Amino acid sequence: MLNYSQTVEWMFLQLPMYQRIGADAFKKDLVNIINFSDFLGNPQTSFKSIHIAGTNGKGSTSHMLASILQEAGFKVGLYTSPHLVDFRERIKINGKEIPENEVVDFINKNKAYLEAQKLSFFEMTVGMAFQYFAKERVDIAVVEVGLGGRLDSTNIINPILSIITNIGLDHTNILGNSLEEIAAEKAGIIKKDTPVIIGEFQEETYPVFREIAQLNSAKIDLASTFDIQIKSDLKGDYQQKNGKTAYVASMHLQSMGFKISSENITNGLKAVIPNTGLQGRWQQIHSNPKVLCDTAHNKEGLTYVIEQLKSESYNKLHIVLGVVNDKNLDLVLPLFPINATYYFCKPDIPRGLDEKKLMEEAQKYKLKGTTYSSVGSAYSNALNNAKTEDLIFIGGSTFVVAEALSNL
Repeated sequence: MLNYSQTVEWMFLQLPMYQRIGADAFKKDLVNIINFSDFLGNPQTSFKSIHIAGTNGKGSTSHMLASILQEAGFKVGLYTSPHLVDFRERIKINGKEIPENEVVDFINKNKAYLEAQKLSFFEMTVGMAFQYFAKERVDIAVVEVGLGGRLDSTNIINPILSIITNIGLDHTNILGNSLEEIAAEKAGIIKKDTPVIIGEFQEETYPVFREIAQLNSAKIDLASTFDIQIKSDLKGDYQQKNGKTAYVASMHLQSMGFKISSENITNGLKAVIPNTGLQGRWQQIHSNPKVLCDTAHNKEGLTYVIEQLKSESYNKLHIVLGVVNDKNLDLVLPLFPINATYYFCKPDIPRGLDEKKLMEEAQKYKLKGTTYSSVGSAYSNALNNAKTEDLIFIGGSTFVVAEALSNL
């Protein structure tokens, strides 16, 4: 029988996983997960759920909403991806990660089926989460889409509320080359007679959402039309939009009969990190020099992050930067400041872009620095070179941030 570390290693290596290999792991239909759910007894039908999609902000919004529901006294399942340090971050109840023995037992019990049916890493993880939530009798589960929406393995739930945070040009090799095409994929989570909240109004995408919502008789609300200022322990400026979306979602839940007070919403937004354990969002991991990390990894997300960097006080700026190989660097690299010292590195996954190739591309935009074979060595050198009054930023990819946090 496999122990926990062996079980997770088997999950990572035996089966296709988008996190590691990219587009080749993406399934073109929901047949596998539907059959697997049947095999498990359709656990997703035994609890209420909220489904959250979007290019940026869906993880933060999921955690904010879970925190609010916890403050209101509900037993809350939370399913998100990817994880940063430990696989178990993906599956939580009231902020507590799924126990190691639950992961081990689930895989050992279902291993013959998983191997015979060639399920992907993500498909088995979704099955694990839903069975765990059903077994533990959660009141409600907040479920974050992995990739896209329409063909995502999480899209077997019938939620009481759907949320789409925003749309950006990310994963274009899978989801489409225009905002409208990507919006149509994300809109695949809109269900019959189920209200949907759009976090951010975009002229190109709203008509797509409106049309699909009308076809499904789904009431549509724009969070951006609500005049709300929120206070959260998630410090990125961009969290205003996510917080507003979570606030409007809470109001919807109130109208459905959920007992959620204004105080629950306020306290939930202020205690996202202790309530849910969220990491990697404008997170400070070191002082003197100050070190910040953020998982933003596409044009839309990085625009906010780089803008916020400008408001920081420092003498010199050091940036530990790594990306994955399907990133459109011509959209991303021009966002980064020229007057910084760069530590180019490759995240330790097959999809990681070679650090020398990244530096070569960066030089076209006058970004200068040195290459390092790992995130750890890049971060170490940045710490050695930075003076007390300097600032180090770590980012470009979720996996760069994950490795930096693992090295703490």
